Amino acid sequence: MLKRLILCALIALPLGVFAQELKIAHVNTQDVFNAMPETSTVESEMAKQNQFYTDELKRMQDEYQRKYTEFQQSDSLPESIKIRRMQEIEDIQQKIEAYYQESRQQLQKKQSDLLAPIQKKIMDAIKAVADENNYTYVMENGAFLYTSPKSIDATSLVKTKLGIK
Repeated sequence: MLKRLILCALIALPLGVFAQELKIAHVNTQDVFNAMPETSTVESEMAKQNQFYTDELKRMQDEYQRKYTEFQQSDSLPESIKIRRMQEIEDIQQKIEAYYQESRQQLQKKQSDLLAPIQKKIMDAIKAVADENNYTYVMENGAFLYTSPKSIDATSLVKTKLGIK
């Protein structure tokens, strides 16, 4: 029994030493992102792009509505012309749907392209703070169901590293 107790103590001793060297911090990257001046530039650029696509889509929808109204009012046209105009209306509708899908994809790509340098800048700052403070792990707040009050919040250090208040 005493041998088991000594053996358990010897096995647990290195684990206790390791646990004392482990430093864990957490960072609220959303808070850092929102505080960065580049964020407002991205939001402004995305709003402009979105407005451009919205205006073009509205123009296409207005054209569709105009042609559809004309079609409904053309009772006395020959059947062949009605069929051709109906096909034109269907073509416009398909173009609108395709444009909508394409615009959403382009907006997502633009947003991704604009955010990538900001995300890299944040990650570089987190790595620098972790290296300077000897953190073994730096985690995102949202990834935890529970964060110990003893956990180190490195958000302010990352903001300082990025030069934001």
